[in-house]
Amino acid sequence: MTADRWGIDRGYRDTLGRWRETPEATLRALLTAMGAGPTADEPKRVQVLHAGQTMPLPAPTELILEDGTAIRAETALPPDLPVGYHELRRADGRHPVRLIVSPGRCHLPRRLQIWGWTVQLYSLRSTMSWGIGDLADLRRLARWSAEKLGAGVVLVNPMHAVTPIIPQQPSPYYPGSRRYRNPLYLRIEEAPGAEAMASELEPLAAAGRALNAQPRLDRDAVFRLKMGALGRLWSRFGGALAFDRYRAEQGQALAEFATFCALSEHHGSGWRAWPAEHRRPASSAVAAFGRARAERVRFHQWLQWLLDEQLARAAAEIRIIQDLPVGFDPDGEDAWTWQDLLATGISVGAPPDEFNPRGQDWGVPPFVPHRLRAAAYEPFAQTLRATLRHAGGLRIDHVMGLFRLFWIPEGGNPEQGAYVRYPAEDLLAIVAVESHRARAVVVGEDLGTVEEGVREQLAARRILSCRLLWFEAERPASYPRLSLAAVTTHDLPTISGLWSGADLRAQRALGLSPNQDGIRAIRRRLRSMTGLSRDADPATMITRAHRLLAEAPSVMIAATLEDALALEERPNIPGTTGAQRANWSIALPALLEAIEANPLAASIGRILDRRRRIVHRPRGSREG
Repeated sequence: MTADRWGIDRGYRDTLGRWRETPEATLRALLTAMGAGPTADEPKRVQVLHAGQTMPLPAPTELILEDGTAIRAETALPPDLPVGYHELRRADGRHPVRLIVSPGRCHLPRRLQIWGWTVQLYSLRSTMSWGIGDLADLRRLARWSAEKLGAGVVLVNPMHAVTPIIPQQPSPYYPGSRRYRNPLYLRIEEAPGAEAMASELEPLAAAGRALNAQPRLDRDAVFRLKMGALGRLWSRFGGALAFDRYRAEQGQALAEFATFCALSEHHGSGWRAWPAEHRRPASSAVAAFGRARAERVRFHQWLQWLLDEQLARAAAEIRIIQDLPVGFDPDGEDAWTWQDLLATGISVGAPPDEFNPRGQDWGVPPFVPHRLRAAAYEPFAQTLRATLRHAGGLRIDHVMGLFRLFWIPEGGNPEQGAYVRYPAEDLLAIVAVESHRARAVVVGEDLGTVEEGVREQLAARRILSCRLLWFEAERPASYPRLSLAAVTTHDLPTISGLWSGADLRAQRALGLSPNQDGIRAIRRRLRSMTGLSRDADPATMITRAHRLLAEAPSVMIAATLEDALALEERPNIPGTTGAQRANWSIALPALLEAIEANPLAASIGRILDRRRRIVHRPRGSREG
């Protein structure tokens, strides 16, 4: 039994070029977590083909297409199979093989060149919000950005579901389920029956709007108010054909999710500590619980239908890029449903690098590669499809995880972790299928430790790279076309925070060891590229930085609302806990109505939209 057979790397080269050997104790822990036996051989359960390819067959085979059509193939598969998921059934009765026919590359409209905002939706509040940004706020931001500023895209934080209990999980990158969404993003006034119950709901609405005065989000307070209002609305909901169709379409996955929500309300968080009969979704006791609490299960299904409807209305205004976190809460619904496919006693993270010298442990469990493959990658396909619903694009957080993930044994630290290989060819083929079906652009967040050749493989599949002004040594004019260009991200300093030194001071106050040399190098590079002196005010630097960014030939350019408001605080500082800092809970200091009148936001919009109009002006026209 060797680690190589099970995809465990013997070491890796870090961002500074140093080779880091995998400790023997780590190898043993990872093999145990995988349930590794003496051999990694297994029956072939999945076959991937690119559209137009054929494949010889050792014997006559029945091919069942995704739509149920049966085809008899004698010596080879036909080359004109539709893109999608089909099944090969062998005459000898052996286990069927899932046939994935992939277009090979992701969807990408010709001559696409757009700009837009990156928004932490929870932080974006309007006068109508109940203490947290919601899907109606997203719709309004999208309409204003498109109609007034010429934006073509909004990139939004993950909006996935968390366990519906208090305390509410603040991190959008620690979801309970990546297949469903968080009811905190509902606009209550747009739910069925809300208009008729306006006077009854007004005390709750007033309490919710009062939360807008707080600079930090109180998700627990919002949860109580919104669930109270939604419970009243549900009690008078008379049904709807659209709701029935949604439930039928979502089928067993939605039923399991809603049952898990009801179980969580009954038992509390941490399904591994529930009574044994409720720890497995397929148990007869769980089915009995679902029948006994059928009304509550339907309530949670109804919440997801409302979210689906409100998201669809927001997506009608602009291309929305959804965000897919690298993993999920080990106590959440996805982990409950797919528990047999996960590595026990392991969490995913990132090794030490230039800006995170201690490394990162994200606390999410990984799929065991051979178990995921044995499940015909169904969890991965379901997750992509759900996140792409009503989306014009997908940002895959830590896209390098499709190639390898950094596993950290329980009780260890990131320096004791090791990389585990994943079947990248198969996973990328599925990404292309789902992108093709949703007609959605795919962005791969490829920041941090990226092994040689990965970016080239992503580009070949038309997955956009992320290029940040903070990290790139060359001017944005040199960025590749197949990229998303931006200044910063939610995990990095804002322009004002970096330029004023406030972000460095905040990190020191939190007891971190910031990369001061790296930050100084960014500041020097920024001064050189913009031509500004070191005493230039932040607003001027913000404007110049976006003029610089506008040089990029990238398919997409993104600006943050934090920079549009010249904020020094960033949404998240990695390596800190909720006890140290209110990560993911910092509200924008201006309401949406004020942002629409903000001169710096308008200036950024003009700069980036002018770039788009120059790129797309008709041949022979002159720049105005």
